[in-house]
Amino acid sequence: MASSDRQQNLVDTFGRRIDYVRLSVTDRCNLRCRYCMAEDMTFLPRRDLLTLEELAELGEHLVRRGVTRIRITGGEPLVRRGILGLFRDLGSMIGRGLDEVTVTTNGTELPKMAAELHSAGVRRINVSLDTLDAEKFAHITRRGNLSQVLKGIDAARTAGLKIKLNMVAMKGVNDDEFAEMAAWCAANGLDLSIIETMPLGEVEGDRSDTYLPVAAARDAIEERFDLVPSLHRTGGPSRYFELSDTGSRVGFISPLSNNFCAGCNRIRIAATGTIYGCLGHDQKVELRDIMREGGTVALDEALDRLIAGKPERHDFDINRVQPAVARHMSVTGG
Repeated sequence: MASSDRQQNLVDTFGRRIDYVRLSVTDRCNLRCRYCMAEDMTFLPRRDLLTLEELAELGEHLVRRGVTRIRITGGEPLVRRGILGLFRDLGSMIGRGLDEVTVTTNGTELPKMAAELHSAGVRRINVSLDTLDAEKFAHITRRGNLSQVLKGIDAARTAGLKIKLNMVAMKGVNDDEFAEMAAWCAANGLDLSIIETMPLGEVEGDRSDTYLPVAAARDAIEERFDLVPSLHRTGGPSRYFELSDTGSRVGFISPLSNNFCAGCNRIRIAATGTIYGCLGHDQKVELRDIMREGGTVALDEALDRLIAGKPERHDFDINRVQPAVARHMSVTGG
């Protein structure tokens, strides 16, 4: 694709500058977390996905349009064959318009990949971990081994990666572990984000049965720690607090109980090249064929069309019988 002469930033009709992209590289995952996926998933054939070279090319184009942060997501991004090459390609842009490349992972592949991620330019990662109880972990993930994830976290720390754990709050499942998880993170030099369940895609069971506002998690943590408001920001929606006398932080992501859409700076791109303006809407533009056939001008026009239609806010309602959108979280990577 030829270099574009257009350099203007991506700004939506509500004046929000879009400088953060969550780029999914696969819808596949080696776990089946109950709030994220159905147990029997049908995944996309490889031919429907952007190639790793196309993903790198798209990342470069987005940086020219003012994107400064790219987070690689999945499914589980580290299960895609050859993925380290994409990290190296994107990492080469750091300091040339791109501030950082990060990744959200379930941690299972980190024992063999953490050091190479650091070498590629990654400096911080998010690891999804909802419990420190091995039996609960196996139940939540349907097939996961907690010890493998803990080994991955150790490998990432050894490699010099800054780690934040993402913990989905679930009533009756892990609601007795918030303070314990915060203490464990503090003892191991990790940060923590606690996230409300988001109603995306059909799953077995009713998410409203386990939905828990993050305020309950904050109350539980405050029974053990003083929480001091922090100005720390990572580009995402977490509202951070310092855990007193520990050097660690805890963030709260509250899409349902305390909407944060007014400050949204994100777009999400599925592994197929479908680009979404909002996690909670189906407003989208298809980029794959445009990239393959239309050239740079057509790509810019598609991006502008997507940003012009970006919704003001999501449409999540945990009590709605049908989820806000039919696609699973793994399609757009959260």
